[in-house]
Amino acid sequence: MTPTGPAELLATWEAGLAQHGSGRSLLLHRAARPGAATDTLLSLPVGEREADLFALRRALFGERMQVRAECGACGAAMEFDLDAAAFGARGPGRDGPLRVTEGEWVVEFRLPTVADLAAAGAAADAAEARRLLVARCTVSAVRDGQAVPPERLTELLPAGVQRRLAEAAAEADPAAEVTLNVSCPECGGATAAELDISSYLWAELDTWARDLLLDVHLLATAYGWSEPEILALSPLRRRYYLELCADV
Repeated sequence: MTPTGPAELLATWEAGLAQHGSGRSLLLHRAARPGAATDTLLSLPVGEREADLFALRRALFGERMQVRAECGACGAAMEFDLDAAAFGARGPGRDGPLRVTEGEWVVEFRLPTVADLAAAGAAADAAEARRLLVARCTVSAVRDGQAVPPERLTELLPAGVQRRLAEAAAEADPAAEVTLNVSCPECGGATAAELDISSYLWAELDTWARDLLLDVHLLATAYGWSEPEILALSPLRRRYYLELCADV
């Protein structure tokens, strides 16, 4: 992946200040796939987007990721490093829907897309979000030879079938959800922490943009250069000029 230039990244950051959640994720995904149509990005499986964002993160900020979490047992703050290359694995490509057969049930479904996730995120509560996802992603559902409407599946599907569906989706799209099992150094308790690459990358981009704008301000004040001229400098040359300003 070719890293997006500083001017384009600043434009992404500026646009993202007025967005939240899925809106920011879409902006970051556009930065990861320059030129891709919005409809194309929204139609991708969630794990495909996450893999793109992990690749963008590595291209922009390197392999090392510093993660902070709170122990679920004792509340202690935990901080640890991760290798970004270990995440964002793309699932095996496949043609056609997934199928789960369990007892009297046969369910065919497709992987949730970015658009599906955004629709579920706008739901009133977790139960409604789950119903929406199931209804949108189910291709067909048959119980003992009788077709079942997708919108009724959440109330009719046994827990065992729902578990099989979740397992099949996770196997087919492993990057869709990254959960870390963290051991607390204080009490030894285990905590499951979700690694949301979209939120993580946005936080890094926000810090980077504010630092870069401060550099632009200082160099423009010292040399009278325009923002495009300063952004055209390599990070190493910008840093050298800033050091010269500090020595004056």
